[in-house]
Amino acid sequence: MFSGKKQDQQINPSEKMLTLSEFRRELGIPLVLAKKLIVWGEIEAVKAIDGTLRIAAPEVAVARILIGTPIKRAYLFVRALGPGLITGASDDDPGGIGTYSAVGAKFGMGILWMAFWLLPMMLAIQETCARIGIVTNNGLAAVLKKYFKKRTVMGAVLLLMIANIANIGADLGAMAASLNMVSGINYATGAIFFAVLIIFLEVFVKYHVYVKFLKWLTLSVFAYIIAGFMTHPNWISVFKNSFVPHVSLNKDYIFAMIAVFGTTITPYLFFWQASEEVEDGKMNHVSQKKKVIVERVSRMRTDVNAGMILANIVFFFIVLTTANVLFANGITNIDSAQDAALALRPLAGDYAFLLFALGIIGTGLLAVPILAGSGAYALSELMSWNSGLEEKFSQAKGFYLVIVFSIIVGLAMNFLGINPIAALYWSAFLNGVIALPLLAIIMKIGDDEKIMGKETNPTWVKIFGWSAVIATTVALIGMIIVSII
Repeated sequence: MFSGKKQDQQINPSEKMLTLSEFRRELGIPLVLAKKLIVWGEIEAVKAIDGTLRIAAPEVAVARILIGTPIKRAYLFVRALGPGLITGASDDDPGGIGTYSAVGAKFGMGILWMAFWLLPMMLAIQETCARIGIVTNNGLAAVLKKYFKKRTVMGAVLLLMIANIANIGADLGAMAASLNMVSGINYATGAIFFAVLIIFLEVFVKYHVYVKFLKWLTLSVFAYIIAGFMTHPNWISVFKNSFVPHVSLNKDYIFAMIAVFGTTITPYLFFWQASEEVEDGKMNHVSQKKKVIVERVSRMRTDVNAGMILANIVFFFIVLTTANVLFANGITNIDSAQDAALALRPLAGDYAFLLFALGIIGTGLLAVPILAGSGAYALSELMSWNSGLEEKFSQAKGFYLVIVFSIIVGLAMNFLGINPIAALYWSAFLNGVIALPLLAIIMKIGDDEKIMGKETNPTWVKIFGWSAVIATTVALIGMIIVSII
């Protein structure tokens, strides 16, 4: 006996019924999209007595028409994705673009290999954070508070916020400089405009509306992939440098490695990912039943993988572009993302310059709210304040005031004589340092059956997650050794 998803209904006993997995295999689409087609009401489904979904075989034909062309399929897939895609794309913020541009210009393709080696670690860490959010129904700071002293967690949260604010300042500055380059609008006016716009959207627009805005901003990162192809790289040389590590045992190179690690596997993504899984669950009114959790974890992997793979590809192409154009032409000192854009103009043409510059604005609009929001979630969870982007300002004043404070202080950095670019590079390095203890704690929580039940980390996540801990430890030790020598 089945009951309908929205209302009770009788099923023809002779009609073949498919499970959700069988349905998605028939269509050749990811599980996350198959489920969303049902949630959106495009495909009819019913619940079996055991709580699992069943879809009548004729619905496959309906779905085939719906997904239609490859473009429509791609559109629906992006629409179906959630926190993982946004988190991954935000990893390539203007600060990250500046860091990747700097190392690409300084070391050429000698650091390109890091993209390949970091990818499985990125996937493992973000999946662990998402699992923690889904299984515990709490953000990362709230979970940490249960198992560590409040003072210890407060120290980690404050370091996170300092690094985030430095990133926000650098990002707003980069966005304003890019706007000035393409339109002539005054730098100060641009920085203030972007800060006010982001505060307004994040504080006064409900999450279920705002998240759509963030999701489609992820398209801005494709500017760097296109720019990479426009520089006509020697692909044989690219592939030679993409897989085999070329480590130079000098202070600058190791510092750059830690900075790249810190801006790629960065602490604010840990906190944002877990909190947004909780927010997503609230928005969709999902229960904490074991079967629902198992299904969410399964769908989450597609989402997280899509976001992290996209972030990694963009990282790869930014390094490739700056190495192929700037390093190859003797331009080895790049202090910011906008410097990279300007340097590309005479060497790669106006279109590459424009894509690079506009990409900075798009990624900044995506990343600054996440930088401010991740710190606000962490501090609110630690202090037991009401939090959430779906809440009204009056219901979560502390949460929203942290967001406003972070953005205003970041904006002020651009007018107080503090060099936001220097702050950015050091914040990337600081992120790498902060990440080490957090990574170890996150992996320990993800492996703990008392906390995670049966949803502990799978073997591959354990291998690459702990590999990230080991790699960061070795890099930091190497940094100390070369500094002393």
